[in-house]
Amino acid sequence: MNRSSPRPLIGIPACLKENGRGGWHHTVGEKYVQAALRAAGGLPVIIPAIGADFGDEPGFLEAMDRLLDGLDGVLLTGSPSNVEPHHYGKESRDGTLHDPARDSTTLPLIRHAIDRGVPLFAICRGLQEVNVALGGSLHQHVHEVEGRRDHRSPKSPDMDVNYAPAHDIDVAEGGLLHSLLGETRVRVNSLHGQGVDVLAPRARLEATCCDDGQVEALSVPDAPGFVLALQWHPEYKALENPVSMKLFDAFAAACRARMTARSVPLLRAAE
Repeated sequence: MNRSSPRPLIGIPACLKENGRGGWHHTVGEKYVQAALRAAGGLPVIIPAIGADFGDEPGFLEAMDRLLDGLDGVLLTGSPSNVEPHHYGKESRDGTLHDPARDSTTLPLIRHAIDRGVPLFAICRGLQEVNVALGGSLHQHVHEVEGRRDHRSPKSPDMDVNYAPAHDIDVAEGGLLHSLLGETRVRVNSLHGQGVDVLAPRARLEATCCDDGQVEALSVPDAPGFVLALQWHPEYKALENPVSMKLFDAFAAACRARMTARSVPLLRAAE
């Protein structure tokens, strides 16, 4: 993959965090920004979590569509927070952190991005957001579900320990992930407290945890553009991981194809 300029514009929705002096919108993990820059060869564009304030106002969704029309891809990140359960018809349980501003931004953004053919690559919380946005539901505490392993991070001060390979996944034959990896079993650094319960109607199951069958990847076959959502963290030291790079290569190719397609009308208008 040639990552020389021009670089595709990759939107990355931010979290809204309170630090005691008001909310901060620019909370996007550095590893996601670096993955967008170096693994996908793009230029990250941070999207603030403003849906809770403006989502119901006239023109908000139209403005979101204009934003998406100017982007070549969207990267959904992991986060300490979880999707609020009322979005999938459940009551909130204790011990979970929520970010309603991010939910109210990313859930409509996902639906509009998919329908407009904007390449979408979703990681960890991002997979859960895609599933909920399309009508699926989540387990709020996967480790409490009978037969499921504890998928949570070891909470070590050493990030290499936290993001070390955790378990193998079974890759569904004939799916998008299988076509990209060429393998039916790979080892991944999956770490999460929540996970897919009921798969969204539009989603295709792409991979499950070998140990307990928990959903580890999904796609959206009827989407007009690239859509792949992963429960694990390919962004962590992506350049050192051949599996991660195959995935970012595919996302980058989709982003560059959209960038080229978007430039054609501009070139014609300039003639």
